[in-house]
Amino acid sequence: MPAPRVPYRNLPAVMNKIIELKQVYKDYPQAGMLQTVLHDINLAIYPGEFVAIVGPSGNGKSTLLNLLTGIDHPSKGQVIVNGAELQTLSNEKLSIWRGANVGIVFQFFQLLPSLNLLQNIVLPMDFLGLLSKPQRRDRAMYLLELVGLADVATRLPSQVSGGQQQRAAIARALANDPPLIVADEPTGNLDAATADSVFDLFAHLRDQGKTLVMVTHNESLADAAGRKLEIRSGRIHIDSQSAGSA
Repeated sequence: MPAPRVPYRNLPAVMNKIIELKQVYKDYPQAGMLQTVLHDINLAIYPGEFVAIVGPSGNGKSTLLNLLTGIDHPSKGQVIVNGAELQTLSNEKLSIWRGANVGIVFQFFQLLPSLNLLQNIVLPMDFLGLLSKPQRRDRAMYLLELVGLADVATRLPSQVSGGQQQRAAIARALANDPPLIVADEPTGNLDAATADSVFDLFAHLRDQGKTLVMVTHNESLADAAGRKLEIRSGRIHIDSQSAGSA
């Protein structure tokens, strides 16, 4: 029996961008002055794209992801994701919007240590409350099967490997069936073989119609994405794969 799908607000048909940034700047106070981390970012990402964001550490990659997920707000400019202008939403509305629209995969997994893998995946569905409790469990088990972890569903995060924790974290990001998956160095703590398997899973999700945005220092993984953007000194530099798209 197929797992229940979680309904989310579809992108309006008249719109052809799932992400659009318009003249975005981000400043942070530092030593009594404002330090600009992102400068005049203009970016469009389309449904079904797999975009890798690369560049040296400290140049604004994670800050950009935080803006895309509504974790942070731009100092100037507009951040529009799946039809919502994030800078106009209250923190409460952002939390609800994020739960329905974005799945986030972190470098350090961030699974709750006292919950088993199944419970970790059910938790975002509990927060959104769109499915019945049996449907949430069914969907969580379906997602664990998708990432190859059904046989360890009742284990705690500390009882499985790092690669298994990351695959569980990807399943958790998919819990509410969001159209957008955002990943910050998702293979940074994994060995090469496990990193390749996680990347293959991302490629499968792209083939299923998800939009993926991934920050990575792994150049081979970045080259395998559909589009690569480089951020240097807080500005997007367009390479041959990206020309005309950002």
